[in-house]
Amino acid sequence: MLEVKLAGFNIDYDVLEKLKKSGWDGKDNLTPETISAAYARISRDPRPVTQLRADARDEVDKARKSNENIVFKMGHHSVAEHAYLNFDIIGLSRLAVEALEESRLSSYTEKSQRYITLEGDYVIPEEFNEKEKKIFRKTVGLQVDAYNKLLPVLYEYQKKVNIDKLNTKSGQNLIEGWAKEDARYTVSLATECQLGFSTNARNLEYIIRKLKYHPLMEVQKLSQLLYDRSKRIVPSLIILSDPVAFKKQFGWEVSDGFLKFGRDKIALIARNVKKSIKNVKQIIREVNLIDATNNIDLKIIALLLYSSKLINYPQSIAIAGKMDKKTNKKLLKVFFDGFTEFDSMPRQFELINFTFELIISASAFAQLKRHRMMTILKQPYDINLGVTIPPSIIITNQEKVLKDIVKKTEIVYEKLYKRHKCAAEYILTNAHRRRVLVNINLRELYHLARLRMDSHAQWDIQNITTGMVEAVKKIAPLSAALLCGKDEFKKYYEKFINS
Repeated sequence: MLEVKLAGFNIDYDVLEKLKKSGWDGKDNLTPETISAAYARISRDPRPVTQLRADARDEVDKARKSNENIVFKMGHHSVAEHAYLNFDIIGLSRLAVEALEESRLSSYTEKSQRYITLEGDYVIPEEFNEKEKKIFRKTVGLQVDAYNKLLPVLYEYQKKVNIDKLNTKSGQNLIEGWAKEDARYTVSLATECQLGFSTNARNLEYIIRKLKYHPLMEVQKLSQLLYDRSKRIVPSLIILSDPVAFKKQFGWEVSDGFLKFGRDKIALIARNVKKSIKNVKQIIREVNLIDATNNIDLKIIALLLYSSKLINYPQSIAIAGKMDKKTNKKLLKVFFDGFTEFDSMPRQFELINFTFELIISASAFAQLKRHRMMTILKQPYDINLGVTIPPSIIITNQEKVLKDIVKKTEIVYEKLYKRHKCAAEYILTNAHRRRVLVNINLRELYHLARLRMDSHAQWDIQNITTGMVEAVKKIAPLSAALLCGKDEFKKYYEKFINS
């Protein structure tokens, strides 16, 4: 059962100090709204900000009125970013988590199927009738049975090939985790998880509005619960989430038309053009570099010059264009002298962009989606793309176990899809795949590689990331020279500096 609990929010420090010394005075000032209201006045009020905060604490109703006027009448929505809220979310399906975590500027910490043994807890979609629910429960039960059948076999395999890690408790846990992460490819996207979710009021308002019109009823319920839990704490900062309340307060309508019908409009466009693409050849390739910035190594040199000299960008390009590869490499060696695996690439690397089309499993997508500074456009899961099978399952001759459950799952999926489309995806497994279009800059790719090519990374997302990096290194050998996992950084760094 889905639960959303308000776990915390930021409160004025002076209020906390007073609470510690003399307890609560009964004032309704335990809200981050007073901070937003005080900071909103900084640009126009000559008084010290400490005094502005004190005034807001003393007159919360006035502070809320000020927020409403400044945020919604004057349009200064950034004021709402000073209010921060934390939520416990329990019993949300893996499929619904994908909808929530589309929000880029929020924070999420999620229960891992890698470290926790699955107990068979799952969400039963409200969209299904009783007959469909019966079939759904039976299929999920078979998926969990397959998980429980694979887990001990994969655990024994991991122990055999990683004998050196059995001497420590942490090593044993790591081995067990590897077995779990491969066994989970049999379980469904209906599997329950829990997560900590933190965001500011500006983001929260948009998340609530967006999720309200999602095709999944579970996601719609999540939207309502987030609103219910937060409206008591920050009512003045999320009023757009309730068009009725907004009209009552301000006297004009809030149109949610785009949020409500945008998805349907895109689907209509797709249906209208689908007939004209029958003869277009489909490419089944896990990692496909679609587009990239031209002359990457030259442009990185030009961007570094631009940031350090009083010249315009065309001049920077002209200077960089006159340098040979040897000189370019020498300059980059000087620039990267002292660089470590803990340092971020400079902002100049953000102007180098790549577009990839990926065919990716649900398991790998769950990790990719956490890199939210990328632009990620995802398609629905597509059973015609096949499934991703963990190598350990093939090596231990357990491939039939996974393929059998996939076959049974897809039969049920096709039955459910006739009536439910989006909700039918609940029954698909972590092994099922989708197409994803990703736009990523070189700076973010370095971050992705550090984390997802590291030896501790899960093999599936590691393979996807490695494919992306290999494609980039072919067209940008100098700028991409240090793309690697965190654990191999020193090796790549020494090779680059000493070459």
